Amino acid sequence: MVKLRLRRVGAKNRPSYRLVAADARSPRDGAFIEILGHYNPLTDPETVVIDEERALRWLKQGAQPTTTAARLLTKVGITEKFNQIKEKP
Repeated sequence: MVKLRLRRVGAKNRPSYRLVAADARSPRDGAFIEILGHYNPLTDPETVVIDEERALRWLKQGAQPTTTAARLLTKVGITEKFNQIKEKP
């Protein structure tokens, strides 16, 4: 199963994250399939940049976002677009 999740990058005590599509069995910072965006919680306000087209593509194929990834997708508005696409006959 493919998961959309965060991959930690950045220096010690200065975390930054990449949103990636990865196999659910791979470790947090291990192998991934594709980078979809990035997230920096240290800026004010926090920086979230996600490639909407690629994220929607993975969601349509059945990728499951983790709790934090789902929060970021909702914040950017991708979850709403995915639900609208899913509801169309």
